[in-house]
Amino acid sequence: MHEIIAARMTPHYDPVLVLGSIVIAIMASYVALDLASRLSNERTAVRWIWWLGGSIAMGVGIWSMHFVGMLAFHLPVPMRFDGPLVLLSVLVAVAASALALFVASRPALPVMVLTASSLSMGAAISGMHYIGMAAMQLPAVVTWRPFLVVLS
Repeated sequence: MHEIIAARMTPHYDPVLVLGSIVIAIMASYVALDLASRLSNERTAVRWIWWLGGSIAMGVGIWSMHFVGMLAFHLPVPMRFDGPLVLLSVLVAVAASALALFVASRPALPVMVLTASSLSMGAAISGMHYIGMAAMQLPAVVTWRPFLVVLS
C-alpha cells in the first residue's frame, strides 16, 4: 500500500515576540496581584470588584502570554486556531485564576490554603495551555506523550 513517512518539523521562534510574551506575563502578574492584595483590606461589595478585576487580569494575562508565545512559534506549515477552543482556553484561565485569588484572599493563609491556591493557578496555566494547543489547526499530526503531559 502506501508508505507513511514521519518527519519532525523544526520550529523557530521570533525572539522579539518571545520577549513580548515574557513582558506580558510579568505585567499581568503585577496587575493581578496588586488588585488581589486589595481584597484583604475590603469588607464591602468593592471587594468583589477587586476580585473580579484580579481574576480577569491574571486569566487574560496568562492567555495573552501563551498566544503571543504561539505567534512567536513558526512552523514550516500554515497554522490557524479554532475560535471556540481559543475562547474556551481564556475562560478556563480566568475561571481558575478567580478560584486561586478567592482562596488566596482568605484572612488566614495556612499552608493548605496556599497549596490549594497554587494548585488552582497551576490548573489555570496548564488547562489554558493544553486547550490552546488543541486549538491549533495545521496540516500535520500532533502527538502527545501522556506521561509528559501529566508530568508537566
